[in-house]
Amino acid sequence: MIEAYRTENRVTSRVEDMGDGAWVRLCAPTLDEVDLVARTFGLERDDVLAAIDPEEKARVEYEYEDDSLLILVDVPSAGETHGERARNTVPLCIILTKSNVITICSERFALLDDFSSGKVRGFSTWRHSRFVCTILLRLGVFYQQVLADIDRRRLALEGRMDRSISEADLFSLHGLESSLVYLSTSLQGNANALGRLRRCPRLLRHEGLDELLEDAIVEHQQALEMAQIYRNVIDGTRDLMSSVMDLRLNDVMRRLTVITVVLSIPTIVSGFYGMNVSDEWMPLANETHGFVIICVATALVCVLIMWLLKKRRVF
Repeated sequence: MIEAYRTENRVTSRVEDMGDGAWVRLCAPTLDEVDLVARTFGLERDDVLAAIDPEEKARVEYEYEDDSLLILVDVPSAGETHGERARNTVPLCIILTKSNVITICSERFALLDDFSSGKVRGFSTWRHSRFVCTILLRLGVFYQQVLADIDRRRLALEGRMDRSISEADLFSLHGLESSLVYLSTSLQGNANALGRLRRCPRLLRHEGLDELLEDAIVEHQQALEMAQIYRNVIDGTRDLMSSVMDLRLNDVMRRLTVITVVLSIPTIVSGFYGMNVSDEWMPLANETHGFVIICVATALVCVLIMWLLKKRRVF
């Protein structure tokens, strides 16, 4: 899908043409739309297709002849792992021509909706370089929000450990860990690409953009540090979950062992009385209520043993 926006009188609205000053937004474009944009702006077809390839890495390419700039960064994307909600990343391509800004992504990136809906103050499609730096700055903040959401889900998972740990919790933890791996790897690539932007003459010629770009770099660096910290915390959570499961298993085995020991007492007593020996050597064998007395005595012995084991905190 191709959308075009232009700012007129400080109001950004959707337009039909892709002329000067327009922001051209491609969301999950078809090959025909890719060819159309490449022909219209004189771009290389492979550059436009780069955002559709999930294996593309973050990079920056500047063409001195036509003064065009290509920025490829990874952005968070919603995904699924083993049926659990997880985070992945997809490429976002930003191309600056002499009079236009073109953004290409394989899916509709929610962060760009803030620009098209007018939620970003001071945004203008005519101020191309500032537009790009603002996207990168807000992208770093968006990464931090995604990481904070992952940490909240981890805390909710830890809160359920005192009650029970199910198979779904293990898959959820694995999904969170996988998300952090993808996000931290993408953040590292983005940070490297932003570092190369510092030397780009297309951005440095505009006053004040160096500070905005520096803020974007700082936000990405903070997000990268958050991702690394949360990965270490996730490792601790996995170890905690494993320890809790081992403790609960040991507790169950201890209880089963105690129950087995206690139940062995009636088995031993009944085994003695089931031997083929003379009745005169068996206590209470000829008593009228001998069976009841033996059963009651055996039950009392079992209760006494249970009480002693509980007092010693074995059971």
